[in-house]
Amino acid sequence: MYAPLGWALHALAMMPWWMVYAHASVLYFVVYHLIGYRKKVVRNNLAECFPEKDDLERKAIEKEFYHHFTDYFVETIKLLHISDEQMRERMVFHNAHVIDEAFDAGQSIVLYAAHYGNWEWVTSVTLWFNSEHHSNAVQGQVYQPLENQWFNQFFLKLRERFHTVCIRQRAILREMITCERQQRHLAIGFITDQHPLSNDEGHVLDFLHHPTAFITGPEAIGRKLHCRAAYFDVKKLSRGHYECTLVPLSNDIAAEPRGSITTRYARLLEQRITEQPAYWLWTHKRWKRPVTLPDGYTRAGEINFYANHKNT
Repeated sequence: MYAPLGWALHALAMMPWWMVYAHASVLYFVVYHLIGYRKKVVRNNLAECFPEKDDLERKAIEKEFYHHFTDYFVETIKLLHISDEQMRERMVFHNAHVIDEAFDAGQSIVLYAAHYGNWEWVTSVTLWFNSEHHSNAVQGQVYQPLENQWFNQFFLKLRERFHTVCIRQRAILREMITCERQQRHLAIGFITDQHPLSNDEGHVLDFLHHPTAFITGPEAIGRKLHCRAAYFDVKKLSRGHYECTLVPLSNDIAAEPRGSITTRYARLLEQRITEQPAYWLWTHKRWKRPVTLPDGYTRAGEINFYANHKNT
């Protein structure tokens, strides 16, 4: 039943870039002007996150977001046939050596990412570190399976394009412990800007003018296994061109105050969104389950607060 869709996507992926982006422009008109896909959600998010901006400024961000959103879609499909050389030209990494340094030190590394820029292209980081020297190491990412089996397999194919391993969220700790016992170190990516599960809402920060709960699982796993940590800071340069800097967060999460890695990640992400707001996933209902800031919390003292907070 899905075969015609698969053929169409492969045909799109084999087109030259100018034609791919022509399709993206048509898709933008349909998604934004005709369908108005989640336009109310986007406008509400922008109004609440940027109350200091006027309507014209937020409108400009909104339109730029939808242009980027449709570009993101066709860029992701392009992964079906893009070459390694093209990928290295279009997604440039800086500081990728922090992954090598972790492996050289005999450690795994937790990599924090977000739904920002083109997060599907971030998996091409494997083209930038010394995979031959660390051939026994594992480059992976955590994922939540999709209900539709066809789309689940399709996206797994895209996400494993650059020899990464997709590990189910519920199995990540077990897999990491198994690899450590086999002396195989991991660079494991977590996209952690979603709303956490209801049993993981203990780390609430003031984020983009909202009390916002952050996922603490990556920090907890990294602390247990004495992992290093880094953040994928993605910047969009132009249409179809990005750069990503790996920002070190810690050489040993276990040695850091509790909650501090999660907080540093949140502040770096907030800074990037503030500087280039159009490239975050504004269609996501990030605040659909409201939370409140805990008593005694202040933004200036948040790291010390959570370092001593019993629920962190």
